Amino acid sequence: MDKMFKERVDTKGLQVGIIGLGYVGLPLVAAFVAKEFRVVGYDIDDEKIEMLLSGKSYLRHIPDTFFAELNKTGLFEPTTNFDKLSNDDVIIICVPTPLTAHREPDLQYIEATAEMIYPRLRKDQLVTLESTTYPGTTDEVLVPILEKSGLKAGKDFYIAYSPEREDPGNKSYSTATIPKIVGGHTPEATERTSYLFKQIVADAIPVSSTRTAEAVKLTENIFRSVNIALVNELKMIYTRMGIDVWEVIEAAKTKPFGFMPFYPGPGLGGHCIPIDPFYLTWKAHEYDSPTRFIEIAGEINTSMPHYVVQEVMNALNERGKALKNGKVLLLGMAYKRDVGDFRESPSLKLLELLESKGAHVDYHDPYIPKLGKTREYPRFTGMKSVDLSVEMLKTYDVILIATDHSCIDYDEVVSSAALVVDTRNVTRDIKHDREKIVKA
Repeated sequence: MDKMFKERVDTKGLQVGIIGLGYVGLPLVAAFVAKEFRVVGYDIDDEKIEMLLSGKSYLRHIPDTFFAELNKTGLFEPTTNFDKLSNDDVIIICVPTPLTAHREPDLQYIEATAEMIYPRLRKDQLVTLESTTYPGTTDEVLVPILEKSGLKAGKDFYIAYSPEREDPGNKSYSTATIPKIVGGHTPEATERTSYLFKQIVADAIPVSSTRTAEAVKLTENIFRSVNIALVNELKMIYTRMGIDVWEVIEAAKTKPFGFMPFYPGPGLGGHCIPIDPFYLTWKAHEYDSPTRFIEIAGEINTSMPHYVVQEVMNALNERGKALKNGKVLLLGMAYKRDVGDFRESPSLKLLELLESKGAHVDYHDPYIPKLGKTREYPRFTGMKSVDLSVEMLKTYDVILIATDHSCIDYDEVVSSAALVVDTRNVTRDIKHDREKIVKA
């Protein structure tokens, strides 16, 4: 590894530019600043930058004090001015990688970011990509765009892939405590990137190539997707048998080896697990390789909202009521507990399905006071969370628990509701009014 680069890292003498100030970029900013590196944060959203400059949070699981303290250091500069990239020694890309309407990789944000970087690229800069993507993206998509600068990767500048491993809302792990995988376009790029990240995280694990690093990230999330699909399928089977799948899992996890607990739910959500497997299935077609296991898991997980709605209908029917013209309160719009992120949330699909059956649906989510625009569900834009009170709860025919936020008093929900359909097993310890509770 170049001695000058090592010295600049050791003395905190280099500047880091981070593109994309969301759930991945912001924690990375904090990790670098905590180790006294100068950081410039880039985003195309003027409102985000204004909030950062004023010390206000736009991510519900991160408090305002976090940004206020960040600003006090004097080491962080948020901006929409991408011309400043030429002053950065390291550029880290943390932009979204969604799917198209046909479930194909949508690399428009990576490509647009690379187009902004290459006119400002200079010799000896290190560029790393964090966004989850298919094997080959760094070498086949990112490198050719950056080389439009006239500089050559591995000779004039360095490039690597180091996937994000964020888990928003997880209090047990933070950016600094999670090891990072690093795969460089060249061995020198791997060494430089690994050495840099070792300054801010628990460890940096080098692998042989960018493709391997890209595959590691996909493998981690496909592993979760497949196992969640398995317990979702078991839930449907065991329910018909009169067996509680959550009780089965709790008992099974007492085995000290050979079993890892995963839990069923109303479907998959977030920016990783529902999306990442399809990046690999798409790329696998290029190699004439079937991905039957992954695709079956995807089918099971995407079918879960339909199963939940059917269970709501069944529960209402048993009580002499119909879903059509019924009043439903969807409890939780976020894709997971205690976060304000509703990207790919199964609650959106539940909302659509319930309304298509003629139900009148409201939602309550303390982390999402109003729904923003989504590509698949634009008609829900602007829909607001209703207040949660005993009086309000009593007006609904059924309360559907889709997200198990820890700040909600589920005991009160059960006491006040006529019927509760629980997709998260959050009512498991409630002893009273069990006849009101249906697990789905």
